Amino acid sequence: MDLLFFARRSHLAHADAELAARGLGRAHHRLLYFVGRYSDLSVSDLLKILGVTKQSLGRVMKDLIERGLIVARPGTQDRRRRLLALTPEGQKLEANLFDDLKRNMARAYHEAGETAVTGYWILMQHLMNGEARDQFSRLRAAMRTRVSDQADGSSSLVRQGSP
Repeated sequence: MDLLFFARRSHLAHADAELAARGLGRAHHRLLYFVGRYSDLSVSDLLKILGVTKQSLGRVMKDLIERGLIVARPGTQDRRRRLLALTPEGQKLEANLFDDLKRNMARAYHEAGETAVTGYWILMQHLMNGEARDQFSRLRAAMRTRVSDQADGSSSLVRQGSP
């Protein structure tokens, strides 16, 4: 447990400092991450991913909307669904926060080697309960579909099941 605590704290130090300078915290960080990774993510899907209450998400979402970092628009097929996307300013912040995290992960992967990285992925998946593993699998499948669609010229995120 100590290892997880100190690794997480060190890994997120730059992001925490950047967010704190803007008066934001880790709840904002999580929302920016998932909205940036899955543009046009519905509020209901985001609630399922984060496992938070609608009220809690609403506070953070309202703050990011007011700051011009995300936008919420009605769905095209169901106007009651609100779809979330990063604004250009939100994209810049997300890139700044996550580029550093990606570099740190790449450095750690390189230093640890392929066998250790494979073990890490196995370990992390075994730390999840069955529901979380299923959700993670659906998100990965949706991202692969999205990348494949973009390569084919389509830009939609096709979800297989509900994330």
